[in-house]
Amino acid sequence: MRRLWPWSDDDEVADELAGEAAAAAAAPDTPIDPDPNAAAFFDVDNTLIRGASIYHFARGLAARKLFTFHDLAMFALGQASFRVRGAENAEHISTAREAALAFVAGRRVEELVSLCEEIYDEKMADRIWHGTRALALKHLDAGQQVWLVTATPVELARIISHRLGLTGALGTVAETEDGVYTGRLVGHLLHGPAKAGAVRALARNEGLDLARCSAYSDSYNDLPMLTTVGHPHAVNPDGDLRDHARDHDWPVHDFRTGRKVTMVALPAAAGTGALVGGVAAGVALRRHHRR
Repeated sequence: MRRLWPWSDDDEVADELAGEAAAAAAAPDTPIDPDPNAAAFFDVDNTLIRGASIYHFARGLAARKLFTFHDLAMFALGQASFRVRGAENAEHISTAREAALAFVAGRRVEELVSLCEEIYDEKMADRIWHGTRALALKHLDAGQQVWLVTATPVELARIISHRLGLTGALGTVAETEDGVYTGRLVGHLLHGPAKAGAVRALARNEGLDLARCSAYSDSYNDLPMLTTVGHPHAVNPDGDLRDHARDHDWPVHDFRTGRKVTMVALPAAAGTGALVGGVAAGVALRRHHRR
């Protein structure tokens, strides 16, 4: 069995492992030129895509009878509660994560990759915020890298990135053995401080100047990532992030209509990534192992 790092129950260490794993699993999809020292980092859920990418993925699984509609309804209820209360329930997140890891344990990487591709095209492609994509394209046009940074499993994140023509993705990494999921994560979900760790690790790997880099998110939970770069931006922000952005003169981009509450159906953050946090970085990890 190949493990990149030892397992740790310490939150800070696990966050760092998650960030290092995400950076190691990353591989650029597009040429990097002519500004190789700058990059833009985009959160996914409610920043780039309406609602939660993993929730849409779960809907696709349910349609294929791989995930029950009862489980989907319970997940939706939990996420709605998260949105109303504006706080995460660690017990719910842990329960969802363990259920997700049990779901993928023993499944082959290729099966999940294929499902991610199909379900993105069916459920997610028409939910991309065009305004956010335009921001990403401006960075690409300037010759800068554009990376997604998300608690979503890196396989799904990489498919979103590839479909949109971006550089690559940093996402939650899970452990595999001979192309099969073991049911364990490498470190934690890529959330909060782990996202900042992933950005720093990628910057080291790619020779990026973080002072020249930008980051975009909707969530106050992503403050560690936003403050890691020189140019933070709030996109479709929650209340806390909007207040923080205004207090610190950060640019605020809001692409929602007057139907904000209904259009932003589910939050991103750890709860959504936890649903199928065991969906691993199979293709990217195998590429990393071959290096």
